Amino acid sequence: MQRNEVCMNTKTVFDRLQSIDDEVQKLHNTIFALKTTDIQAYADKYEELSISAALRSERIACQLRNLVYTTTDTGKKDYLKQAAAVQGIKISFSNSVLSITMPGLLPKRKLRTNTAFLHEPLNLALQTYVTEHSIPLYKRCVVCFSQIYDQSLSLQRIRDYDNLEFKQILDTIASYVLVDDTGLFCDSYHTTELGNYDHTVIFVMKPEIFPGWLKNRKSSIKTISEIS
Repeated sequence: MQRNEVCMNTKTVFDRLQSIDDEVQKLHNTIFALKTTDIQAYADKYEELSISAALRSERIACQLRNLVYTTTDTGKKDYLKQAAAVQGIKISFSNSVLSITMPGLLPKRKLRTNTAFLHEPLNLALQTYVTEHSIPLYKRCVVCFSQIYDQSLSLQRIRDYDNLEFKQILDTIASYVLVDDTGLFCDSYHTTELGNYDHTVIFVMKPEIFPGWLKNRKSSIKTISEIS
């Protein structure tokens, strides 16, 4: 590689790092605003700031990922495997039910933003799992989205299902284990539960299994109706 090419690469990396640093500073300012906002008196403002901080964090993560891919020997696949582990993405298959654990889902994005933060690690995790395990291709199925909220926090933060980002998650899952995710082949069910931390679990199963599975699930998990 010639010297001027090396210099050009160095400048490009520096510029990208500067851009990331600018984003980090903005994130720092938003977090400071969150710390000084009365969540009880200004709930809407707090929500707006928290979503802004989360989405900016996603952008920062994606920018740093791209920097890793282009400036180190770590391959994209190796990195995304580690990213899936850090995000707590877990996949299991037991008693004919596929279970996928993910971070808590954010509200639907009002603006076009980078969705690679979550979907790239999920995609690789699914790709790896179906390669290493025998998973059926569901011709007819029920997909259950379970939103699990930290029970130590206010119930006011629980969102309407239609305000959460489900579609792209289902599209990613469908590409590996479903014939199709239209209503002809796939029924969807949404439930809200309480737990020790915020996360989402997606269950995929055959329709005939669902009634018994749901009965057992409700008897073993604390639901909102139990404390309402």
